[in-house]
Amino acid sequence: MRKVIYFLSGVVLFVVASCTNDKPAKNYNQLVDEGTSSFIKQGLEAGQTEIKASKIAETNSKNQRVISFAKMIIADHSQAGDELEKIAINNRVRGEDSVSTAHQQNIADLSNISGNKFDKAYMQMMVADHQDAVKLFKEASNNQNEDILKFAKKTLPVLQTHLDSANVISASLK
Repeated sequence: MRKVIYFLSGVVLFVVASCTNDKPAKNYNQLVDEGTSSFIKQGLEAGQTEIKASKIAETNSKNQRVISFAKMIIADHSQAGDELEKIAINNRVRGEDSVSTAHQQNIADLSNISGNKFDKAYMQMMVADHQDAVKLFKEASNNQNEDILKFAKKTLPVLQTHLDSANVISASLK
């Protein structure tokens, strides 16, 4: 009887050991390809980052143009984020609940400055982030997923407007 117990214990340990893995689990419930999944995750993360940075701008900036821009970003990216989140759920793509370490550092850096220095840093961040977003959404305009295609085509003009506004405001800051 002891031999059977030892044998079964060994089998259980072997099974448990072989089930643990350092690789992240692949989401086999996904309904979309890796490119579409990547677009959704990047879009959600970028939107969260810009909203967080813009909330800081509402309190740290004294420039009315920067504050108005930040409010526009919060409103537009919140709406787009809600839409993209629904697409993610419908396609069984799980987005991240937080922003990347690099974006967290950018946000932390922004929260430690104020005045004109803040305005310049925030607007430079918005220019860079929106350049990346416009590129991402242009690429997604050729996506095979109907939901992503519609979302990208609808959202791209808004992002382009944000980029144009960010460039104008950034250039006006001295």
